[in-house]
Amino acid sequence: MADPRDEELVRVHLRVYGRVQGVFFRANMQRVAREHGVTGWVRNVPDGSVEAVLEGRRRDVEEVVKWALRGPPAARVERLVAVFEPYRGEYSDFVIRYD
Repeated sequence: MADPRDEELVRVHLRVYGRVQGVFFRANMQRVAREHGVTGWVRNVPDGSVEAVLEGRRRDVEEVVKWALRGPPAARVERLVAVFEPYRGEYSDFVIRYD
């Protein structure tokens, strides 16, 4: 039986630490997020981590977070911090930010 919480709209702010820059982490996260209908953004952070905001159905956002725990083949994820925030519905796509 399906869990009704799977359909709940959620927002998660992620920080991913380890070898996550220069390994196509952002491009792959964008692909995975779009495949799951998740909106938001991802960017590199000067400290070497990757930051992202994900919005969508709980089950879809959780799939992207699961992917982020391992990342693309060349990545070495050491730590992931996920903070649930109030859903805002402010994005229409999942984009790579360069700021």
